[in-house]
Amino acid sequence: MSIHDVYDGSQVIAQSLDILNKYRVSLKVGEDFEGYRALLAEHRPDHDLGLPFDPKHQFMTPTNAFWIAGFGHDGELIHTQAMRMLELGRSTLASYMRENFLDFPPSGLPLDLKRSRYRPGPSAKRMNGRTVYHGEVWMGGTKGQFRGSGLSCVLGRFAFMTAMLRWSPDHFFGFMPRAVAFKGFAERQGYMHAEPGALRWQMSESDKVLEGFMVWMANEDVRHLMLMPLHELVQVPVSTEAEKRPEPVAA
Repeated sequence: MSIHDVYDGSQVIAQSLDILNKYRVSLKVGEDFEGYRALLAEHRPDHDLGLPFDPKHQFMTPTNAFWIAGFGHDGELIHTQAMRMLELGRSTLASYMRENFLDFPPSGLPLDLKRSRYRPGPSAKRMNGRTVYHGEVWMGGTKGQFRGSGLSCVLGRFAFMTAMLRWSPDHFFGFMPRAVAFKGFAERQGYMHAEPGALRWQMSESDKVLEGFMVWMANEDVRHLMLMPLHELVQVPVSTEAEKRPEPVAA
């Protein structure tokens, strides 16, 4: 990355933290995924650490992966996401995923892996080099507390900029259920491209199928995101609006 890119990325992170502070949300960034597993066991016991980020199954080091956890003012876990670098070299993401797609299943679902499949789109056949997988994305909180506020835009961009400053990768990618993609969550996260039908997970002992979209961005796409003001994407919390109103003048 150029000095200018580093400056822009740092500015986005600073803007993100300022907005999160207004929501009284604090973030923790870590590289120890056993520690992340323990965090999930404490705060989200119904969710198992996903296989793509399980250090018992993946090559995980402090230099190739990190996780982000968001906490509300009461210490409750309200957000997670994680990123992991894949050094593809000259091999394409399509080639890598053809051999390894079973390492990227949705968590907590009974799957028939023999009847599941991966089908690369045109972009996956071109993507190579330093490629970052983005997953473990979750937003909690009570109904209407954070969801619909635009906060997911801030949290997504914070993760992208953190990865850019650490690695300056060539590409980012992730997988998203079709129903979630149709609601526009990819765009809220910041993704500028999506390809349907990349993954098809067959449920065990059922004809039900879960289709996964591949969402992705190139390095230049993320640098473009750096130039977009974050405050235009998020609602100001009501408490902050109230603080701006003048105090009533006594008669």
